[in-house]
Amino acid sequence: MSREQKTINVIVVDDHAIVREGVKKLLAETTDIRVRHEAANGNDAIKLCRDEPFDVLVLDISMPDKNGIDVLKQVKKEHPSSIVLMFSMHPEEHYAIRALKAGASGYLNKQCSPKELITAIRQVASGLKYISPSLAQQLANHIDEEHQAEPHTSLSDREYQTLVMIASGKAVSVIAKELSLSVKTISEYRSRLIFKMKLKNNAELTHYAIKNQLIE
Repeated sequence: MSREQKTINVIVVDDHAIVREGVKKLLAETTDIRVRHEAANGNDAIKLCRDEPFDVLVLDISMPDKNGIDVLKQVKKEHPSSIVLMFSMHPEEHYAIRALKAGASGYLNKQCSPKELITAIRQVASGLKYISPSLAQQLANHIDEEHQAEPHTSLSDREYQTLVMIASGKAVSVIAKELSLSVKTISEYRSRLIFKMKLKNNAELTHYAIKNQLIE
């Protein structure tokens, strides 16, 4: 007699309903994975993780209220054993290493194949890490060539967020509100990142972000 297959219960967090529906439809075609809950923003995701049992959190990065990396850190702080798979439109080279360092079990770009998403969920649910072959190569390069890294890779997560948001045209006051921080704190992040990257002003910062494809 075969053992009963354990169902992997998933929470999907993405601010685009069409993405959530697509993931739900895809996973419904499997025999072992089900989307039990979903959220459209970071704060709801954190609440769901507190209130509902789950096996894997599939988490977007760019959301209107709270950055996915911040959600990841909060979830891991409250529930250290939680399994989080980052699922983002951002290229791996922009956020994957940061996400893995923050506690993610894997990172997938939304351009991946449906089969790869299913494989990734199963793999992280089993307790293993999931990285794509291209990310594995990047991690190897990161170890071998860390001293040659681009200036933005030396930034803290908050500094990097501030860089991307300023380059996207957001004012310091808006960034402060979105990140629930003071204007003074955001201004300090801006000063530090400009110093670290040897830039002079927001114009140079924006030019750098566009050149390095840190913003769309």
